[in-house]
Amino acid sequence: MAYLILKFIHVSCVVTTISLFLTRWYWVRHDHPLRHSLWFRRVPHFVDTTLLASALGMAWLAGINPLEQHWLGAKILALLAYIVLGSIALKRGRTPAIRRAAGWAAVATFVYIVSVALTKSPLPGF
Repeated sequence: MAYLILKFIHVSCVVTTISLFLTRWYWVRHDHPLRHSLWFRRVPHFVDTTLLASALGMAWLAGINPLEQHWLGAKILALLAYIVLGSIALKRGRTPAIRRAAGWAAVATFVYIVSVALTKSPLPGF
């Protein structure tokens, strides 16, 4: 039962985190005034922390070791890439073209992470 609750929390956070990223990316690209709001800086960290905590809890309850499960290791590496690309897309990119490319790359990385999660394969579709 605890695993199912954590999975529900995890999936809910997955949907929320990509929604927040897309909203924030849109706001940055269009210089929207809400991009300076307090929640713009705080809520995504809470959601992402909850996402990670629920993932760790599920792995612990299922007895999964990320070093033994290649698909989980691939998700972790892709998550790190998603974080870096998201940071470039939202604030660290020097030009609009760099921020735009990093944003699309972050979205593609997110899709990869979800596909790995669904297929339990580091090379989904193969």
